[in-house]
Amino acid sequence: MKQKTATDLVNEAKQEIENLTPLQVQQELEKTGTVLIDIRETEELEKNGKIPGSVHAPRGMIEFYADPSLPYHKPEFDKEKRIILQCASGGRSALATQTLKQMGYLNIAHLDGGLNAWKEAGLPTVKE
Repeated sequence: MKQKTATDLVNEAKQEIENLTPLQVQQELEKTGTVLIDIRETEELEKNGKIPGSVHAPRGMIEFYADPSLPYHKPEFDKEKRIILQCASGGRSALATQTLKQMGYLNIAHLDGGLNAWKEAGLPTVKE
């Protein structure tokens, strides 16, 4: 069996999930009930800012926050809502989106290119 690289895994995930541009995400955020979840580490948020209105949930805890049967579950992870995941460049969010899809989240997507693409599109960020 051929071993896969992280890039291989991200590319495979992107074939199975909904990939949104920064402008598409901005339009989605204007709709009621859309939740943007920033899965970067705390240090990244402090250093690079975040998209206004995004909810922080580090990648390492995403499956635990998303599972309503666990005490770690966060209410932002609601299978009835539109959820968009976002990281720095889109790799981690693609993998996490694929995972949540496997967990039964059907109305889910990710910001392709992450915060980097968001900033390149001239869209606003805020510092915590």
